[in-house]
Amino acid sequence: MKRLILILMLGSSLHLQAQTAEQKNFNINKEGVAIDGYDPVSYFNGEPKLGDKDMFYKLDGITYWFANEANKKKFEKTPLKYIPQYGGWCAYAMGLKPEKVKVDPETYKIVDGKLYLFYNFYLTNTLKSWNKDEAKLKTSADKNWDSIINK
Repeated sequence: MKRLILILMLGSSLHLQAQTAEQKNFNINKEGVAIDGYDPVSYFNGEPKLGDKDMFYKLDGITYWFANEANKKKFEKTPLKYIPQYGGWCAYAMGLKPEKVKVDPETYKIVDGKLYLFYNFYLTNTLKSWNKDEAKLKTSADKNWDSIINK
């Protein structure tokens, strides 16, 4: 019996380590929810909305909440279309250096069908800075993000 308990504990530990490794680069809250619970599809409808915790979808160990069933179905069909770039971290900060900076889920921009989120706290809205040099920052952010996920 002790052996069985030990095996179960070891298996659980390995599972948690695998989840942590999968999630470590993504901006999720303590419950493993992306975008602070905002519905990723709602951004593409023109207005970010908080999702319902009872209407969720898990992808690669990360939970996404949805405001309605239609949005959930869209996400299930083509999740990569809706997942925020750079793991949901601030696009502007990622453009400066390979650093994960929190975001305000209501400060965003959609560029070429991709969702970018930005830091907007304490009188600093990084979306404004991003807009001044978007092409250069995006190129740099892409490279910096690659260096983070390929560590």
